[in-house]
Amino acid sequence: MPVAIQAFHDPATGTVSYVVHDPATRQAAVIDPVLDYDAAAGRTSTRSADALLAYLRAQGLSLQWVLETHAHADHLSAAPYLKRQAGGLIAIGEHIRGVQATFGRLFNQPVADDGFDCLLRDGERLRIGSLEATALLVPGHTPADLAYQVEDAVFVGDTLFMPDLGSARTDFPGGDAGQLYRSVQRLLALPPETRLFVCHDYPAGREAHWQSTVAEQRAANIHVRDGVGEAEFVAMRRARDATLGAPALMLPALQVNIRAGQLPPAEANGVAYLRIPLNALPGR
Repeated sequence: MPVAIQAFHDPATGTVSYVVHDPATRQAAVIDPVLDYDAAAGRTSTRSADALLAYLRAQGLSLQWVLETHAHADHLSAAPYLKRQAGGLIAIGEHIRGVQATFGRLFNQPVADDGFDCLLRDGERLRIGSLEATALLVPGHTPADLAYQVEDAVFVGDTLFMPDLGSARTDFPGGDAGQLYRSVQRLLALPPETRLFVCHDYPAGREAHWQSTVAEQRAANIHVRDGVGEAEFVAMRRARDATLGAPALMLPALQVNIRAGQLPPAEANGVAYLRIPLNALPGR
């Protein structure tokens, strides 16, 4: 039986989370889960994660893995909440160590207990029941991005968007437009019928979509369709990135996500606090 995939779109952040399971064994993985965060109130909630848990229960699935494609800058991860509620191991690419070092300096908080159970190497395989998943290193958006291939489906994280939106920004620390181009070419070298599932969609005048194919991306992606060379892409990506502001949740998200979604411990008054470094990021 083929891999079963259920998508969950969060309109507040544009994030698409996935439950991927093996119909034969009922073993499952969750990819890129969202912890809801109200920045104005400084309040978290688990509405999005609870929808994932409800689906797992309704389908009779056992959670083996919570897979992160990278340390997200636009939403907080619900990975530890899912692990507490349903079990499973939290995994991310091994190059997260460099991202942790960079942002640990920014927040003046070295990362010690980071909460990840498994750091995956490029090409490393893991099992979701009887299904085999392969971690593919696709740096460029960040140095640590992974895609996950499960049979004919690839969960590409922020490497590619839907064809009408193109590609992800590369101006975060450690990002590199040339690397992103080469990572995209790695994905687009897969068989044309390979299904590609994106991590975000930001629809303007259309419904949200998150699934395409290699053939569709090669024919129609506005940034990296066939015929666009690396130099052209890098020039476009750098010019576009120079116009972008910081994601609204970047500072809260990164200090949590480099620790696998763990929130800061409560202080002596019983309240946990996030840090906002002032005037520490480059201005536009």
